[in-house]
Amino acid sequence: MRFTYDSYYSLLLLIKESGYEFANFDDWEGKKQCVVLRHDIDYDISKAVEMAEIEKNEDVKSTYFLLVSSGLYNIHSKESRKKIRHIIDCGHSIGLHFDEGAYTTEEYREGILNKILCEASILENAIGQSINIVSMHRPSREILEKNLKIPGMINAYDNTFFKKFKYISDSRRNWRESVEEIITSGKYERLQILTHAFWYMEEEKNLHDTIKDFIGSANIQRYGIYKDNFTNLESVVKFEEIADEGQC
Repeated sequence: MRFTYDSYYSLLLLIKESGYEFANFDDWEGKKQCVVLRHDIDYDISKAVEMAEIEKNEDVKSTYFLLVSSGLYNIHSKESRKKIRHIIDCGHSIGLHFDEGAYTTEEYREGILNKILCEASILENAIGQSINIVSMHRPSREILEKNLKIPGMINAYDNTFFKKFKYISDSRRNWRESVEEIITSGKYERLQILTHAFWYMEEEKNLHDTIKDFIGSANIQRYGIYKDNFTNLESVVKFEEIADEGQC
C-alpha cells in the first residue's frame, strides 16, 4: 500500500466493499464483521486533521489518540485545540496516547494506573470532553503483558483487541503484513487497524524524505509562533530568511 491520501481513501472503500462495518472501541460488540480504526498522533496534529477529513467524507468514524507529554506539539495551545476540535467535529473520538517513557523508573513504580488517569484528566481539561480510552505509545513488553485494566477506561492494548481482533499497523511507515490481503482474505471477522497520519501525503515520499522534510519545516512553524509573541518580528528577522532555510 502506498502512503498517499488516495491510497488511504482506497483502503476505506476496500473495507466497505469487503463487507466490514466500522466500529469504535466501545460499540463493536454485536457487529459480526467490523473494523476498528485507530490513529496514534505521534508528531503532528495537522496531519491528523487531513486524515479526519478524508474519513468524514466517507462517513467513517475512527479514534485519534493524543499525547499529553509530546515534545513536538502542545495540546493546550490555541492552534492545537482548534485542530482537535476540528477532528471531533468530523465525528471522530479522541483518546489518550500514553507514553510510559515520559516517566522515570521511580515515577513508574509509584503506579502506572495513576499516571494514565492523571494524563486522561489533563487531556479532558484541554479539549473539554471526557476521555475513556487509552493507547500506549511504544509500549514495553512489561506493560503489554500486564494487560492493564484501567478504571473507567478502555485499553486499546487489552487482550480483547488482540485475541478477538486481528491487529495490523503501519508503524515506522511499514505494514508488516499486507493490509489489503488481510481485509479481502475473509479470514478475520474483526480487525483493529492502526495508522499514523504523519506518513500520508498527496505524493508519496520515502521514509528518509518524510522525516527530513518534517524536521526542516520546524523553522517555519517556529517563526509563526514567535511572530505572535514578538512585535514587528519582520523588522528583525524576515520570513524569507527562515523560509529559505526550511526548504528541503
